[in-house]
Amino acid sequence: MAGKKQTNRKRTRPEPLSRDSVLQAAMDYADQHGIESLSMRKLGQLLGVEAMSLYNHVPNKDAILDGMVDQVAGEMEIPVAGGDWRRAMRRRAFSAHEVLLRHPWATMLIVSRVNVGPAMLRYVDATIGCLVEAGFSDAMADHAWNALDSFTYGFTLQKLKFPFHPDDYAKVAEAYLPQIPADQYPYLHGMSQAVIAGHHNGLHDLTLGLDLILDGLERLRTS
Repeated sequence: MAGKKQTNRKRTRPEPLSRDSVLQAAMDYADQHGIESLSMRKLGQLLGVEAMSLYNHVPNKDAILDGMVDQVAGEMEIPVAGGDWRRAMRRRAFSAHEVLLRHPWATMLIVSRVNVGPAMLRYVDATIGCLVEAGFSDAMADHAWNALDSFTYGFTLQKLKFPFHPDDYAKVAEAYLPQIPADQYPYLHGMSQAVIAGHHNGLHDLTLGLDLILDGLERLRTS
């Protein structure tokens, strides 16, 4: 009598729920749908559990938001002290900009919450260390990294929220030109004409603003 055929197929078990899996699900949801509609109930549905099960791993939604911010900080390049401080700060800003574009919800969370997760603390500590080792005082290092971050975050938000696609700037400028007559707004009118004619593309560069700030900080450092 022939025996039963054995199969090599294994049952796949769902991964056990953890704080990391909750945060990852929250980030995936926010990347696709935005942060505003994120809720414990939706997270539970995504993970295939009741919402109450989440509280075994995260105390509340605020803890999830704080954890998400810290995960984002962990993706940013950490500057290294002892080298060219300007190059390190420039790389740091570009890395932050790229990470925040991947997570469009994150910038507003970073600027509106007290961020004391371990990844953020390492990120900030390394930044201050890079500046202090380059010759900045504690006070000037504090002013420096906040000036750089304020510009980087603001530039990123403007890019994320600007209502027009860069390819449409010339058409948009032409459409709005009647609302900015030359006799009332001569310089804005002239700039719009330059965009329409193709002499200026209207695009803004993160590097230009960074270099202006870095040049000013270098003068302060050497003085």
